[in-house]
Amino acid sequence: MGFGCNACGVTGCRIIDSPRERLIATITNNFVPCNGRFPLLIVLISLFFANAGGGTGIVSALMLTALLVLGILATLASAKLLSKTLLRGVPSSFQLELPPYRRPQFGKVLLRSLLDRTVFVLGRAVAVSAPAGAVLWLLANIRPEGVSLLVRFAAFFDPFAHLMGMDGYILLAFILALPANEIVIPLILMGYTAASSLADFENLASLRAIFVAHGWTNVTALCVMLFSLFHWPCATTLFTIKKETSSLKWTLVSLLLPTVWGIAVCMLVNAASKLF
Repeated sequence: MGFGCNACGVTGCRIIDSPRERLIATITNNFVPCNGRFPLLIVLISLFFANAGGGTGIVSALMLTALLVLGILATLASAKLLSKTLLRGVPSSFQLELPPYRRPQFGKVLLRSLLDRTVFVLGRAVAVSAPAGAVLWLLANIRPEGVSLLVRFAAFFDPFAHLMGMDGYILLAFILALPANEIVIPLILMGYTAASSLADFENLASLRAIFVAHGWTNVTALCVMLFSLFHWPCATTLFTIKKETSSLKWTLVSLLLPTVWGIAVCMLVNAASKLF
């Protein structure tokens, strides 16, 4: 379920009887990319890697598949790590008994799915996104001495971001995109073009030109994709984890675990690219 929406994936963990294993599944759900992260992955593969080897479609498909497999492997590795450290315990068994077959009640199924999943998650998304959108607008439009707060914060993050193969605008975009992963690329463009509102480009060639003009290489694009795959959950997912676990501790673990993965992997890739 996390491939569609990590918040829905977290609520889906309710079916797991073991509290320990429910927590492991909840914490590691973010390692699979949701629909909000797929557009970034696909766009950057198309811009920087699709033409490699002359087989545009094949290379794009293989690279996206490799990223998905990497996310699944990170899920398994993180689950193993948690089961050996913070959530040690005896694995439970699962026995599935088939109930008597009954004709589905389609109206009831659709209604409960709408109320229990769609409306439930969308309500949490609105509660988080509205104030975050206001903060984003203020950062872009408050300009002490003619320079927006967005630009000042990007300059602050720039040294650390370079260690990860990115720049300050990219890292700041990920931070400000906490409400929704879909707005990472528009936020990067907002910073690069000094715009006061989210930017949208339909022409991929012009989009690539802007990135290259600001120092992007294939390594930059790869690090951005890897950090998109391994970074903190969106605000809606964090809010859902807090509600499902009733624990600030496990919410922070869910935030920090993928973030540490993302920083470590990006630094490793960036260092390897400079070495070789």
